[in-house]
Amino acid sequence: MLTEKCLAFVYSALYLWSSLFLSLFKVSQQGESQRRLYRDLLRNYNRLERPVLNDSQPLVVELQLSLLQIIDVDEKNQVLITNAWLQMSWVDVYLSWDQYEYPGVQNLRFPADQIWVPDILLYNSADERFDATFHTNVLVNYSGSCQYIPPGILKSTCYIDVRWFPFDVQKCDLKFGSWTHSGWLIDLQMLEADISNYISNGEWDLVGVPGKRNEMYYECCKEPYPDVTYTITMRRRTLYYGLNLLIPCVLISGLALLVFLLPADSGEKISLGITVLLSLTVFMLLVAEIMPATSDSVPLIAQYFASIMVIVGLSVVVTVLVLQFHHHDPQAGKMPKWIRVILLNWCAWFLRMKKPGENIKPLSCKYSYSKHQQSVNSMEVNVLPRHQSSNGNTIYSYHAMESPCCPQKNDLGNKGGKMTCPLAEDIELLQKKALMDTLPVIAKILEEVQFIAMRFRKQDEGEEICSEWKFAAAVIDRLCLVAFTLFAIICTFTILMSAPNFIEAVSKDFA
Repeated sequence: MLTEKCLAFVYSALYLWSSLFLSLFKVSQQGESQRRLYRDLLRNYNRLERPVLNDSQPLVVELQLSLLQIIDVDEKNQVLITNAWLQMSWVDVYLSWDQYEYPGVQNLRFPADQIWVPDILLYNSADERFDATFHTNVLVNYSGSCQYIPPGILKSTCYIDVRWFPFDVQKCDLKFGSWTHSGWLIDLQMLEADISNYISNGEWDLVGVPGKRNEMYYECCKEPYPDVTYTITMRRRTLYYGLNLLIPCVLISGLALLVFLLPADSGEKISLGITVLLSLTVFMLLVAEIMPATSDSVPLIAQYFASIMVIVGLSVVVTVLVLQFHHHDPQAGKMPKWIRVILLNWCAWFLRMKKPGENIKPLSCKYSYSKHQQSVNSMEVNVLPRHQSSNGNTIYSYHAMESPCCPQKNDLGNKGGKMTCPLAEDIELLQKKALMDTLPVIAKILEEVQFIAMRFRKQDEGEEICSEWKFAAAVIDRLCLVAFTLFAIICTFTILMSAPNFIEAVSKDFA
């Protein structure tokens, strides 16, 4: 029993030692083989020589773009900055080996400046160094297949079409090709772009990265020059611009309509219109700072702001006209007939407006007089001089007597004797004298009364003229309110919805 346990322990120890020895021997063999392989491959290798067996045949180079991130889209300078990897693969016949002669060596890594590497560059580069890629090692396996993956921050030129801003879709090209090798020397083939590791951008949504292989013939050379062009298609996310530019603009245009609802007597109509116009100007300056200084196309948001500014500017002009109508001087003349017909008749009827006091009926007379008035025959009004005042003016008294010749009955007359009645000629003479004395006073009184009546009549006419002009101003206010409201709504929906992807952008960003 003990012997069997000892034998098992010895066998296990031998197995462990043999395994450790073989592993150490294998590593040492791989290191030796790798060192020998590097020396053998680079002994007669020329990095300037195109690695093909037949010089008349082109070398096939496969190119693939792996997009990681859209860093920035500079609309003002029209530059696209992306983080991407370039994956290039080809077969180098001078870097192949027999894996049985070099056991354990499956692949090698060469610096890019020691072996032949295709001079693939970004044609539309906007970088200061032009080639912004980081030159990494080239991975080579035993069959001679080479794989070169240089990462880089690619800075490329891109025409930014801001016509539909902020509901725009931009397409930026990344054109890759050999700088010195023609299509007869390098056959550049395209692989589909890889976006599996793409990091989303806060301002842009990536729609796709389609690619296309092109062959260009230049005037200098008769051979073709192939290139691979990847088109980065991206859609702008409109939530930021909608909350910070569009919604404030719509609200400000709504404030411009309030100018027509503000009473003319408040004295704030002009100031409100000017304030709204200045606010729109500030917002338009913010948009101008973002947009490139180009005359190729006018941005959609700039068209909208310009339309709203036209509406606000016209509202200020109309407000001046309304204030002129409201504060019209009645002495300047009556309202022309054509203005009265258009504003007070047609427009007022269309807007269902009525002149103030038009529905008020005149008050009926409470008391009516009979057709046949009773004549007073028994009473006569006589003007008799009673006494003279201290300043010399004669004060007349009016007496009602039954008969000019009948004495009045009183107690003294019954006791003291009889009174004599003045003659008719004397009474008539006295009446004529009193009447001649009072005629100038009555004439002056009549003149003053006529003057007062004329003043009241002119005042009533002036108030009537002023009320007509004020009502015309109110009609213009209401008419402009309706017209400008419809124009603002139509302008907003027409301009904004003219963008090709307006509904898609709103449904995705505002959902």
